[in-house]
Amino acid sequence: MRYALQGDRGAVTTELVVATPVLLLMLMAIVQFALWSHATHLAQAAASQGLAATRAQAGTVAAGNASARAMLDQLARGPLTDVSVNIGRSATSASVQISGRASSVLPFLRLPVHAEAVGPVERFVTNVYGFTNSEAVSGGNSSAGGAR
Repeated sequence: MRYALQGDRGAVTTELVVATPVLLLMLMAIVQFALWSHATHLAQAAASQGLAATRAQAGTVAAGNASARAMLDQLARGPLTDVSVNIGRSATSASVQISGRASSVLPFLRLPVHAEAVGPVERFVTNVYGFTNSEAVSGGNSSAGGAR
């Protein structure tokens, strides 16, 4: 019986030497994915904040850029690196694009982060049809004697 067990000597040590780095690598990959996900959410929040300032009726590209950068400075110092902010505004629409990289836990893995927000520019549009606000509702204004 003693001779049958001698062939298994050191098997647990070998398994531990092989399994431990694999488990640690898997754990670090999970942490890396969590950091990437967090950085993506921060970039999207900054893009939305920049879009809100850009698309306002009196908003400008500079105001949107300042708003997005302020949010990134407050929230994304650690998880988001190499950040670039691109903002565009036309007469009818505004767009904000934020690109960067997630902080790296695994030295060989560089995960890109990209977020984009697009929306119409707030603007005053004159009443084309000649209705007052109460008449524009379908059926007229019944409280003011309008026909139904």
